[in-house]
Amino acid sequence: MKASFIPPAFDLPFAWTLDLSFPFIAKLLFNLDSIQIHKDDQHLISGLKNKRLLYLSNYPTNLEPAIAYYVANEMGSRFHFMASRSLFNLGFGVIGELIKRVGAFSIITGSADRDAIKMARKILSEPAGKLVLYPEGIMSGENDNLASFLPGVAQIAFGGLEDALKKDPSAELIVQPAFVKYLISGSKESILREIENSLQRIERKLRLFPGGRTILRRFLTIGRVLLEETEFELGVPKSEIEGKDFDYRLGRARHTALNQAGNILNIKFKDTDHAIDKIRQLLAVLDHLDTDFQFAKEKGLTPQNIRRARQLVDTAYTFIITKPKNLIQFPSAERLMEWIGSFEKHVFGKSGDRARKAEVLLAPSFSLNEYLKTYQSNKREGISHLMTDIRNSMETLVERGRNLSEPIVPPYSVGLDLHIG
Repeated sequence: MKASFIPPAFDLPFAWTLDLSFPFIAKLLFNLDSIQIHKDDQHLISGLKNKRLLYLSNYPTNLEPAIAYYVANEMGSRFHFMASRSLFNLGFGVIGELIKRVGAFSIITGSADRDAIKMARKILSEPAGKLVLYPEGIMSGENDNLASFLPGVAQIAFGGLEDALKKDPSAELIVQPAFVKYLISGSKESILREIENSLQRIERKLRLFPGGRTILRRFLTIGRVLLEETEFELGVPKSEIEGKDFDYRLGRARHTALNQAGNILNIKFKDTDHAIDKIRQLLAVLDHLDTDFQFAKEKGLTPQNIRRARQLVDTAYTFIITKPKNLIQFPSAERLMEWIGSFEKHVFGKSGDRARKAEVLLAPSFSLNEYLKTYQSNKREGISHLMTDIRNSMETLVERGRNLSEPIVPPYSVGLDLHIG
């Protein structure tokens, strides 16, 4: 049976209750200690309360919608959110009942979901309508980098503005780029203790011995062992990786896992598809499978097939986050904890959220109307121009976010005999 579209159904008493209990719920569900918005940015968002607004954010974890909810509260307003249709099924539908009451509506990931797009445009056409979108389209797993952006964000934005102008020729749509930077809570000593305890637990499971290695060397050793195990499991021929550097082997493992998942789900990738492109396509099909039982039968897929495809996508995610050069150049607490989370999911099947604080950084907002004439004369050029400017704004915020962290162990302290190609 194909799942139907689920529209938002704001329930103000429920939202007010959530407002009051937000700090407790954020700590309980996400181990989030606080959310900080810079004083200047506070002033910026207060001026957007009565504006028609498209709020754009990075998407490194599953926590960003909650952060955006907090921003809306600080604005004195409410946001609408797109949420994966499969999310509405969790907890026998309880999750869906809750999130639609705070403005969420469903979309089948990666598809031309007409109902979802129509709803998004309708929200943006309202005088003070506010919609949250994530240009990356998928959870990236990395806080200090941005995945490629999807042009669908621009198409929805322009469509919403055009619909608004039909109602009111003076209508304006404001675009607000934002970036969430997470900082691990605690003193340097307490964070290093937690890192040490986590490393020891992983090393015991893998039967590795620290042997006087530096922390960075231990991270890279664990990463190498997990990569070798994964190469064996995926059946990567030794002849194809012999003599190759670590980055090449990581990429080979990523694409092998994704290609095998694609074979299971009958997806034909292009030769030019990057790992992120493949993950998007795979997640779109997996989301469809979660919401349309007949679709699985039509594809001849069993629950075991689908479960294996998900495992392979998870494996690929592990080797997207673990980029050795990034780690050794800037070993912040946040990057080390990202690696640990990735290791734990791979070794133990799960990982808990570390205590952290969120810093919300905002770029200057701008009017989409300035781009409309170009879009109406040449849609491709208008979309490209808008997405380039959004990307540049958010890359600036990424750099601001990086500057909030600092290395917790000396950079490049990997020992003399380790070669990272």
